[in-house]
Amino acid sequence: MAATTQDRNTPMKDGELIVVPVAAGVKIPAGSLVAANATGFATPGATATTLAYLGMADTNVDNTAGADGAVGVPVRRGKAFKWANDTGDPVTQASLGRPCFIVDNQTVAKTNGTNTRSQAGIVVGLEADGVWVI
Repeated sequence: MAATTQDRNTPMKDGELIVVPVAAGVKIPAGSLVAANATGFATPGATATTLAYLGMADTNVDNTAGADGAVGVPVRRGKAFKWANDTGDPVTQASLGRPCFIVDNQTVAKTNGTNTRSQAGIVVGLEADGVWVI
């Protein structure tokens, strides 16, 4: 398709709340960290190198008995979410504006754990009870 030289009525939708097909055999609790696995299906955050951070599950979804994509999970994006700070590899104030990494479905860490963790997002704040990530 050639580049347009005319005005274009481009379709759009809000990307703040998206519904993502869920991976087979998983349960995603409401309020938990959601990632896309290597095949593009929603999965709980975990220590793995093949995940892409998506955001926070807006509701509880149980696909433990279903195939890939049998159900979808609404995922909230574009906001800063407060995740737990890993005690073994804590995010520090020096991490502000830098990436942090997924440990599990509610926890982030400062480093990639010697190339064992996927990036969660960018640290935008740090409090005693968690790390704000966007």
